[in-house]
Amino acid sequence: MLKERAPQLTPRMQEAAKYILDNPADFGLDYIRETARKSGVSTFTLIRLAEKLGFDSFEAFRDPFRHALVSTTELQDRPDWIDPLFAHGKTGQVQAEAALNTLSNAQRSLERQNPALLAEVVEVLLTADRAFVTAVRASYSMAYYFHYVGRMALTSLELIPRHMGSAVDELIHAKPGDAMIAISLTPYSRETVEACQFAQARGVKLILITDSDFIAPDLVPDYLLTVSSNSTHHFACYSGVVSVLEAILSLLVSHGGAEAAERITAYEQARIKQNAYVTIAKKP
Repeated sequence: MLKERAPQLTPRMQEAAKYILDNPADFGLDYIRETARKSGVSTFTLIRLAEKLGFDSFEAFRDPFRHALVSTTELQDRPDWIDPLFAHGKTGQVQAEAALNTLSNAQRSLERQNPALLAEVVEVLLTADRAFVTAVRASYSMAYYFHYVGRMALTSLELIPRHMGSAVDELIHAKPGDAMIAISLTPYSRETVEACQFAQARGVKLILITDSDFIAPDLVPDYLLTVSSNSTHHFACYSGVVSVLEAILSLLVSHGGAEAAERITAYEQARIKQNAYVTIAKKP
């Protein structure tokens, strides 16, 4: 409801809504003054936002987020090898916490994916005239990997931007019938948001992989795949993104059938002929 109504809210309420959607765990835990400080709006704005959404009070608005914490913060089936790490001092503690966070992000991200939605996303990609994948900065590595593997099953796949250009430069001739995957985690890159808006204005189907249901007031993707990006360090953790991308790649190869399998074999044979891999001669 918050995501759907965000475009009709006042600018200050939009700022508060975006903060809540990007930080649901903090919102569920913090008192109103702390939420106001973190989001950069007044407590009055938060109260007005709650009323605007039909809640009797700020606490009533926050309550669903507090309940959601119970099901989103714990890793199910904690591996046996995690706890012994804590016995290795500070290094072991940091390693254990990072490992739990990485596994938890992957688990929560995969739990959120609807098979029917993923099937539709894959069908859009397979039937598109051209399929673009775009991201910048740290997320670019995810886009590069997806393109490197995905092009074997999907020959229409193009990575943008290439070299030192911008994604918009390479979307000039995009048209209805094309599709684009965009990847962006908080803090969201202006270039990626603008590329998404530019592509949609040309009728391109937009598949957005991100860690929020709402990253910009006027950006409504055709397909939204939300992932968890919680981190034990300053930057976003990408294990959730990788998990979802792997699921899409597996579906592309599976749905691509014999043709996709033949292309993958051809790629491998070409690499072998070019001595792309290190090999060790067997002893006679």
